[in-house]
Amino acid sequence: MVTLNPAALAQADALDRERAAKGPRGPLHGIPVLVKDNFDTHDMPTTAGALALATLQPASDAFQVAKLRAAGAIILGKTAMHELAAGTITISSLTGQSRNPYDLRRSPGGSSGGTGAALAASFAAAGMGSDTCGSIRIPAAYQNLFGFRTTRGLASRSGVVPLSDTPDVAGPLARSVTDLAIMLDATVGEDPADAVTKGAGAHVPKSYADALQPGALKGARIGVLRSLFAVQPADPDGKDVYDKAIAAMRGAGAELVDVAIPGLDALLADFSTGPFEFAEDLQRYLAGHPGAPVKSLADIVARGLHHDQLDTRLRDGLGKQDRQSPGYQVVLAKRTVVRAATDALFERERLDAVIYPTSLGRPPVIGAENIASNCPLSVVSGLPALAIPAGFTPRGLPVGLELLGPAFAEQKLLGLAYGWEQLAAPRRPPFSTPPLVAGKPPGPQQAAAKIAGAGSSRATIRVRYEPTTARLHADVEASGTGQDAPLAAALHRSHDSGTGFGPGPILAPVLLRGQRRGSADVVLDALARADLQAGRLYVVLYTPAAPLGAGQAKLVFMPE
Repeated sequence: MVTLNPAALAQADALDRERAAKGPRGPLHGIPVLVKDNFDTHDMPTTAGALALATLQPASDAFQVAKLRAAGAIILGKTAMHELAAGTITISSLTGQSRNPYDLRRSPGGSSGGTGAALAASFAAAGMGSDTCGSIRIPAAYQNLFGFRTTRGLASRSGVVPLSDTPDVAGPLARSVTDLAIMLDATVGEDPADAVTKGAGAHVPKSYADALQPGALKGARIGVLRSLFAVQPADPDGKDVYDKAIAAMRGAGAELVDVAIPGLDALLADFSTGPFEFAEDLQRYLAGHPGAPVKSLADIVARGLHHDQLDTRLRDGLGKQDRQSPGYQVVLAKRTVVRAATDALFERERLDAVIYPTSLGRPPVIGAENIASNCPLSVVSGLPALAIPAGFTPRGLPVGLELLGPAFAEQKLLGLAYGWEQLAAPRRPPFSTPPLVAGKPPGPQQAAAKIAGAGSSRATIRVRYEPTTARLHADVEASGTGQDAPLAAALHRSHDSGTGFGPGPILAPVLLRGQRRGSADVVLDALARADLQAGRLYVVLYTPAAPLGAGQAKLVFMPE
């Protein structure tokens, strides 16, 4: 989170009084939602994740924000984002690095990573993001959410800080398909201030929720675009999740067939309009806000008001190319070719949707750049893409798939996603934001044990575990003489052989050669957390006389 709405409780009270007097405006009446901090809000600053814009206060709401308020939603606050939306790991000069609630050592993706992390953590019912190339869908995939990049022209971008006008789309993320449909009902439609939405009303149904029918997968024909499943290096954990999801869809009555778009790799190479549009579009936005503390991207960079990790990206965007550059028309021409090829695929194969992984790998560890994604196909074709949660790796990391549909096929995609949700029940809350008890998160847990090994070898172990961070701290004090002197002590988890649990690998060495006292800090993944809760973590003492283990003790944790 960047900003909390100080008037949220007062607004909630007013909406409650209105509900009592007149009834609800609709399903969003009094519901708290979050918006990415590149959406203009008249009552909170809009920073786009930039320290340079920390005091930028818009005079009015973005078009979609105004529609949410009109529907009765409470804008609970603004979420962190990758600075100026110019990346996909959600780091910025204003908020630093955002974290993934499923693994605090990893990125939430981006650039709508704050919205993704906040919704996964149940900070609000639903939220808004923007997507230039994956910035709604990657956070959805990394956080077990549904996220919708709608058909270009269905939803307004006015009042949203631009990254590149041609591919920019603004849309919702949610934990359920029903919530996603409710958010679409409230936000899509024609906006006179955004020319690409002209005629959008002809494509908006009475309610997107009407498409949410049980058994929607039965009889659907879905193309599996195998060329977008190719991962280097190999991703066996992700592949297993993808394969199981596709098999489950088949089991539910969907027809899944392998399909291809000839020459797709070449068509999607060098597709970005960002190098030609970014600086100019940002300058235009800032010119529309007379109180903006800076006037251009060049101004931000010249003053050093950007995060170091974006230095190369932002400097590369400084006026080297623009809409008058020869390469710009080449990039735009690709959009026509890709759209025609994709439309032809849908018609030739009689497809309701195409499916492929949203992101090729797991969320990157903090400090690393993001891994590759399949964001370009929807971007270059202008077609709608709905990211769906496919499952989890054995170590508890979310995996996402993406459904691409024909133009304005949002209802069909929602129906397929709803059928998948009813079949798979994919939602799994993150460990780091558990239910509060009496208004407080669960407190630390502790364990103590003693090892009486062979001969004179002895060890005392004390361990403390923080359940909301998965951080475990272990202290060991060991004794012994001669060949029974401590050689090492290590924290182990168990191994599930399929027929039971046996000895498992070392999570961390706690005592090193020559030490009598030692300690270790380790962050537990989902496998190790399950072992901790089941009493299957243990410490082994090693000595020269017993190099394969002089004794061990299981760790039984109790509230501190």
